[in-house]
Amino acid sequence: MGERQSAQEGVGALVSGDGAGLGEVSPSTLRAAAAGRHEAFEAIVREYDERLRAFAFTLMRDRNAMDDVLQDVYVKAYRALPGFRGDSRLSTWLLRITYTTCMSRLRLPPPELPLVDDGTADEAPSPEELVDLVHRRGQLAEALAALPPDLRACVLLVHREGLSYREAGDVLGVRPGTVGWRLSAARRRLREALEEVRTYA
Repeated sequence: MGERQSAQEGVGALVSGDGAGLGEVSPSTLRAAAAGRHEAFEAIVREYDERLRAFAFTLMRDRNAMDDVLQDVYVKAYRALPGFRGDSRLSTWLLRITYTTCMSRLRLPPPELPLVDDGTADEAPSPEELVDLVHRRGQLAEALAALPPDLRACVLLVHREGLSYREAGDVLGVRPGTVGWRLSAARRRLREALEEVRTYA
């Protein structure tokens, strides 16, 4: 357990952003927005916009596409907010809408992956080794951009947004075991890409 935690911290140090640990809007603001008060919804947009844009851009890799996605996201969120039951954090709910909108625009529905954690996550290359391979953040950014969107989203949600496996699973629409599987696959690909960079450097 301690080894896995330190591994996550290693990757987290590489892909961390300002999103992790941000607070949520107040319950009164949420209730007002759900009741249709535009100023309350605008407060929600101000609170989460930077975070959602960073997530969408990393998936879409295009600023115009990111803007289009966020327009759709806010329209969908505004219409659906009266039905928000609070089973998850508002940020998790908004990230879920953003993820599904991005995947729809990319025309890449999430692939079917094993839903059971078969222990392969423990066999993933140590992210501590990955840290040693990264000399410039630009190399990591390129390696992340080369990942399939579903794996990229998983890395960002867990290591940059600071979500638990369960919360990331809620955003992605998969079980926590699948989150672990995807992180394992992502770490393997990141290590391979960065080793290739080192080989030809």
